[in-house]
Amino acid sequence: MNKQWSDLNKEMQAQIKKEATWPEGLRTLAGLRDQLMDTLYTLKEELTREDFNAIPFINSDGYHSKTIAYSIWHIFRIEDIVAHTLIAGDDQVFFSGNYQQRIHSPIITTGNELVKEQIADFSKQLDLDELYAYIAEVKAGTEKILEDLPYSILKQKPSEERKEILKSLKTVSTDEAAYWLIDYWCGKDIRGLIQMPFSRHWIMHIEAALRIRDKIRRE
Repeated sequence: MNKQWSDLNKEMQAQIKKEATWPEGLRTLAGLRDQLMDTLYTLKEELTREDFNAIPFINSDGYHSKTIAYSIWHIFRIEDIVAHTLIAGDDQVFFSGNYQQRIHSPIITTGNELVKEQIADFSKQLDLDELYAYIAEVKAGTEKILEDLPYSILKQKPSEERKEILKSLKTVSTDEAAYWLIDYWCGKDIRGLIQMPFSRHWIMHIEAALRIRDKIRRE
């Protein structure tokens, strides 16, 4: 893991455990997310559209076995779902911003159910500029939600009502490769969700995207 990102992540995790350092923890998290977002914008500048569809590690296990376009979609669909449906209890940016049509996505889910060539085919269909508009809006929306959260709520888990709403939205596939996510998220308190979908999950997939980029360059 990138040492700077890893150190910021560890610092943030320690800070959000205490009420006195909770605001500082949010600032550390925002700084980490800004660095990671800058990396995604750099990829957009450096790579061709075809590079975003490339799947050089198609037969490998791990986050790098995807495409960069898929990785970006996956990070931010998960964040949008968790931040808005499970934490804030409002509309996902994906729906309020009409992003399925704008991005030209054939799916509304996190994409966990897709494998190998399905991932490559999915990636080719996406409007990359609209995907980047979506991720910027999701990032900003999540950070506003977190800023408004009182520290006292961090030990709460998503309610059963919100879990049922999430199921009804069909934004998590019923495929066994995806459906486990609902219980996984709803088993975590809000602090735990900050520590995974909103931070560490970004790091893992963006590092995988950089590995894909490096492989493309070598070839």
